[in-house]
Amino acid sequence: MINQKWRQPDSQSRQGFTLIELLVVISVIAILTALTIPVLGAIKRHQYIQHAQSELAFYTTAIENYKAAFGFYPPSNADTNNPNYLLTPQLYYELTGVKVVNGNYVPLDGNTDANIPVGSVQAAFGVGGFMNCTKGSGEEALQARTFLSSLRASQLYPYATNNGVKIDILMTAVGGPNPNYHPLGDNSSTPPNPWRYNSINPKNNLGGFDLWVDLKIANKTNEISNWTKEVTISP
Repeated sequence: MINQKWRQPDSQSRQGFTLIELLVVISVIAILTALTIPVLGAIKRHQYIQHAQSELAFYTTAIENYKAAFGFYPPSNADTNNPNYLLTPQLYYELTGVKVVNGNYVPLDGNTDANIPVGSVQAAFGVGGFMNCTKGSGEEALQARTFLSSLRASQLYPYATNNGVKIDILMTAVGGPNPNYHPLGDNSSTPPNPWRYNSINPKNNLGGFDLWVDLKIANKTNEISNWTKEVTISP
């Protein structure tokens, strides 16, 4: 009978990856990462745009309901001498509705931080007052109506106008979303990105209103508007 000797483990056998194998693994990971990052970026961009489009539909419905109730669209900022007049419309106040309390316009949603002295509306918006405002008393009183509901804090921004009047404006909750985008000159880490509104002389919806917002994504401007379903992209 032939005796067999059990082979002892070779001390020189491999105990791990060779340098070449490690380099191959690292290269594969780098390639996968390079392929994944653009995909994730595209998904994120789609989420930003989809959220802004949802907000656009929400505000558009509120504006159309306002028109159905009063026969005209909410006025936009008439102070064309203000370079930010398209960025700072009185849309929030008109869609929320206001009442006069102790010489202040007070929004019906209970947001007392957005109160405006009656005498300051002209300086803030270039208009004498708000159309959607409770007027008079008794049976002949005209009651303001609310066309917005459940606004989140991320959709409102307290802004000090060039004339020093503090107002609230509607902004998109997704921001720029590039934090380096400062349409109102706010240098905070999360600058506001307001909805632009023009019903005085709309350039795209004649006889109606223009409503839009610009999203800065990967150094590109993505314009979400009510005059086209397509996203307009520009540098």
